[in-house]
Amino acid sequence: MFCRVPLIFSLIPIASAFAITPVDPSRQLVVSVPDQKLMLVENGAKVATYPVSTSAFGLGDVWGRMTTPLGYLAVEKKIGDNAPVGAVFHNRRMTGEVLQPNAPGRDPITTRIIWLRGLEVQNAHAFQRCIYIHGTPQEKMIGRPASYGCIRMKSSDVAALYDRVPLGAIVQIIPERLPKTVQALPAQLANTLVASAAPPQNQIHNGARLPKVAKAPVVHPTTSGVALSALAAPPEHLTQNQPQAQTATRNQDQLGSRESNGTMTAEQMRMAGALAAERQKAKLALNKRL
Repeated sequence: MFCRVPLIFSLIPIASAFAITPVDPSRQLVVSVPDQKLMLVENGAKVATYPVSTSAFGLGDVWGRMTTPLGYLAVEKKIGDNAPVGAVFHNRRMTGEVLQPNAPGRDPITTRIIWLRGLEVQNAHAFQRCIYIHGTPQEKMIGRPASYGCIRMKSSDVAALYDRVPLGAIVQIIPERLPKTVQALPAQLANTLVASAAPPQNQIHNGARLPKVAKAPVVHPTTSGVALSALAAPPEHLTQNQPQAQTATRNQDQLGSRESNGTMTAEQMRMAGALAAERQKAKLALNKRL
């Protein structure tokens, strides 16, 4: 997922630039890539679970790769208050069009946008890459990796979730299955995030450098398998002003043999994301020449 952001954001550290909304540890979303599910946790208790779709291009937070980042993030912005279910958004503005679920030939962002910012080095580009939790008319694809980096939900589900998730809510994206026992966010981590998200006023007025966001515990990949959906060309809103992708360094033949098994580990999904982005970039360049 890519989008336009003010130029100033590219000149200062991402973690400091968007450390504006204080985090709210009482609310937490846990997104499981293997399960393709999102769990809403309130005060340590599981209250709801929804099916979702993460990226079809794998995991990671590298520019030019349409991948879903892992780790701890927070809800920085919410867009779409009182919008009709199925309302179409372009550049985060409603177009006036409303789509029914599984409308043929359409793949825009719909209903609500929950915009995330990263709290760790491993997901520091999430806000600039426009990593959202949002609705989609492609509801038949929900439950398997099908997005271009965001977390997709059914329109009715994201509308319900939107009303229950405040700004600052913690979002944890994991390469593991949803935990059976729900635990509250560790107090030490919660205190660190709150402190880093609310810099002292004297530092702001004096122009001093803002404190760095402390790195939360790293989530290590597991060997859980995830079905890889077919890669498709991204919709129009994802092809504007894309930064140049880094060159993939993995062996494509080796990756192809693993894809033939039908499931991929978290590390293999990272490899798939890099190669798929390179293929997509080449295809877009060819279309421009033609």
